[in-house]
This record gives sequence, C-alpha cells and structure tokens, in this order.
Amino acid sequence: MERKTKETYLYNKPLFPIYFRRRNTIIHKDCIVLAADVGGTKTNLALFQVSKGMLISLNERLYATKEYNSLLEIFNHFKNDIPIKIDCVCLGVAGPVINGKAQGTNFPWLIDWEEISKELQISSVSIINDMEANAYGLAVLRKKELGVIFKGNNIAGNATIISPGTGLGEVGLYWDGTHYHPFASEGGHCDFSPRNELEMDLWKYLHKKYNHVSWERVISGPGIYDIYKFLIMHKRESVPEDIEQKMLSENPSVLITKLAMERKDPICIETLNLFTKFLAAESAQLALKMNAIGGIFIGGGIVPKIIKGIDKTIFKTNFIQSGRLNKLLEMVPVKAILNEKTPLLGAACYGAMSYYN
Repeated sequence: MERKTKETYLYNKPLFPIYFRRRNTIIHKDCIVLAADVGGTKTNLALFQVSKGMLISLNERLYATKEYNSLLEIFNHFKNDIPIKIDCVCLGVAGPVINGKAQGTNFPWLIDWEEISKELQISSVSIINDMEANAYGLAVLRKKELGVIFKGNNIAGNATIISPGTGLGEVGLYWDGTHYHPFASEGGHCDFSPRNELEMDLWKYLHKKYNHVSWERVISGPGIYDIYKFLIMHKRESVPEDIEQKMLSENPSVLITKLAMERKDPICIETLNLFTKFLAAESAQLALKMNAIGGIFIGGGIVPKIIKGIDKTIFKTNFIQSGRLNKLLEMVPVKAILNEKTPLLGAACYGAMSYYN
C-alpha cells in the first residue's frame, strides 16, 4: 500500500531533546534517507528528505512481513518503483541487534547491515532495535500526538517506553541533565508475575501452552486473544456463536477489544480490563527499575486504537501498587504515543545523523 504525503516534522526544536549518536547538532545539508520499521506483522518503509532541521515525508509503503522471505525482497519491491537516489538507510527491527545483525523475534529473518549495504550499494546503513527507533522518534512528536493516561508531575528524569503490539517492546531513556540517551532492552521477555489467584490460573494456562510465560504473552495482540480464551475456559462458558463466526474472518484480538469498547460482551470487557491491569503493572515495574520519573510512554499498535476504551481508574489503581514506593509512582506521568509512525520517524532521524557523522 502506498501513501504519498508532505508531512513535515521538526527535530531542531524537539519536544523531547534526544541525544543522537556522537553529537546533537542540527543538520543543514540535504539528504534522502530510507527508513524502515520492521515488525512481526508489518514492515513499513518510507523515504524522507532531511533539510535544515526538518524531516519531510516523501513516500511510504506498508508490507505484510510474513508474505515475504526476506527484507531484501521487500526492498527490491520498494526501490524498483522509487527512482530516487538514497543516501542512507536506517532500520528499526523488532529483535535484538548485535554487531550490525538482527534476528527477528516474531519473524524468521536474519538482517545483516553488510548484506543490505552491498545489495543497495549504500555505505551508510544502520540497524537499531525498533524500540530504540521508537525512542528517537519522540524527538519529532508534537504535543497533540501524546494522550495522557495518568498526569503525574512534570519532573525531568529518566523515561521509558513500553509498546504492546505483535510482541512487547521496552526501551529506556537515560536523562543526563540536558538530553535523553535511548538504549534498547528485551524486557518484554522477562517472566510474567501473577499477583492473585485468577492471575496464577492464567499463568498455569499459559505455561501449559508456551512453557515460558513472559510479559509479552499477556501484553500483546496475541496475549489479548489468549486472555479471552482463558476466561472462557475459566468461567466454563462458550464463545457466543456470532463472535465465533466473526473470529474466523477477523483478527480475534481486534474484534475482542472492539466489542469491549462497545460494551457488547462481558468476557471481552473483562479481557480488556485484565490487559489494562497487566499493562499498568509492568509499566510500574519499568518505572521503578529505570527510576523513570520523566515518564512512561506507551507505544505500539494496540493502545493508540483503544485508548478511549482503557479504564484509567483501573490503570491508575494497578500502576500505583508498590507499597513504600507508591509516592514515587504517583509522580510518574504516563502518556500514550498516538502517532504509530514514531519508530519510522526515529529511524529516519537516526539514519540522517549517522550519515553526517
């Protein structure tokens, strides 16, 4: 799917002062950067023109990741239709990045910067974790692209991003007093921590299915569907016939959250509430581990679509639930990243900065 747009983003007057590799200067030369946000469900490619502190979107295409055998196959589709000289490339990849190589977590590709550089004949190629790209993308967001879930206090300090989507991404942002320094993590794969009897039963259900039960198993798109199936089993109920039929042709997790927001099915409502509780609990744990008084930012492809259906009282109750450190958590603002292109924008910024350094 192709979209042509003239959206312009400023990074010379950022809402979030992000530190880019080696220096934090404004670029005054033009360049064309190919940015990619590579995830388990979709891969988004876009061309940006970088000029005088502005990031200008030229062309964007969306691909279903699992329909292709490699990222190079997608690149070939993209570049054949885009007769523009590309100066640099930056990929935000959902998976750990080690020595310029990334193995996808929810897709089977191995992505190697040297292979991409050779294939595209471009020397400036960067590969970073998709959550790291998400963090860099904060530098070009506008205030209207953030939705407040919990106000907290306005205090400068470390921050973190948690992003439920096909998987669960987490990233830290270290605050040095003037700028943020993003660093990747794989915290979404840490062990899920049940807190009551119902959650323990859910853990047993998931353990039987997956063996290792991580936070990603409950705070993700597939996690929503698993929570729903667990509740059906736990309550000894059956899936309503009309819902069961719709699930055959629609994404079950999307359908569940839609029905929950429309208040049309009690199990769907309970599923969304449990998802909200788990998101709040893990967000609080991240805030404590990172001392993230600067804020928790919730990204990914799920929350921006369901933010109006999230019960903020349930979120707050489960976020501020750490005993002696509750006063600290009360200070932490929690905001949703409403612009789903944030990782793509961050990859473009990082790619441009790397090109000139």
